[in-house]
Amino acid sequence: MAEILKADGTREDFDGSKLETSLLRSGASRASAKRIREIIENTLVTGARTQDIYKRAFQLLRSDTRSVAARYSLRRALFDLGPTGHPFEDFVAELFRKDGWDVQWRRLIPGKCVSHEVDVYATRNGEYLAAELKYHNDPGYKTDVKVALYVKSRLDDIRNCDPSVNGTCPIDHGYLITNTKFTGQAIDYATCAGVNLIGWSYPSEGNLYDRMLVTGVYPVTALTTLKKGEKRLLIEQGIVTTEQLKKKREVLRTFSLTPERIGSIIAEIDALTDGTSQVGM
Repeated sequence: MAEILKADGTREDFDGSKLETSLLRSGASRASAKRIREIIENTLVTGARTQDIYKRAFQLLRSDTRSVAARYSLRRALFDLGPTGHPFEDFVAELFRKDGWDVQWRRLIPGKCVSHEVDVYATRNGEYLAAELKYHNDPGYKTDVKVALYVKSRLDDIRNCDPSVNGTCPIDHGYLITNTKFTGQAIDYATCAGVNLIGWSYPSEGNLYDRMLVTGVYPVTALTTLKKGEKRLLIEQGIVTTEQLKKKREVLRTFSLTPERIGSIIAEIDALTDGTSQVGM
């Protein structure tokens, strides 16, 4: 079995079953997933990078079904929202909004000692949620315990504000959310301290990937029918999800796209969303 190089610099033996599982979870047929796995295994060389394996699998998948390829590319699509973290914050806010929360972006909330800008503040049925987001452009980067400690201190300062001065200071649920992974120490501390974590694959259920599949909220950067420059222009106009683009499809006309291309883009959005109920947790 060939040894591969992971994004964090570590090495491990390639496990074709993991690749096949991720393809199936994206909505690929069993026959397609098995075929792609066999092609990758038969052409893999020792020292291959995980990102190169992903690109090869994505190309093979896209030749079968674009919407499935788009779901398979979701992790990379989140990186394409960068380089700043604001589009990711807007995207996560849309995830919570679709889940029934009344969301406020980047709200300033007074604490006991100082005021804090909360990336996402949301309410639903009398519950209050505050989330600190950490966006990374490097797929090998892991959010560590120092960040978890920082977030916990901010949440505590807000919870301990003086009600006689600031009114109520409600936070029922405090979150630290990242587009990558957490270190083991960050997970241990957050679990002990009561900070909820959401990362690409953490927790095992209800992680970032799961939430996209369940809500049908996908980054616009996942669309295979859009060019990189077009995606960037959409993000600059505040369009970060496929649902937002479908509602504001008229913006595509300003890119001088033909009606046929616009139709293809909307068709991919529909196929991506329609397939949500067929894949998932």
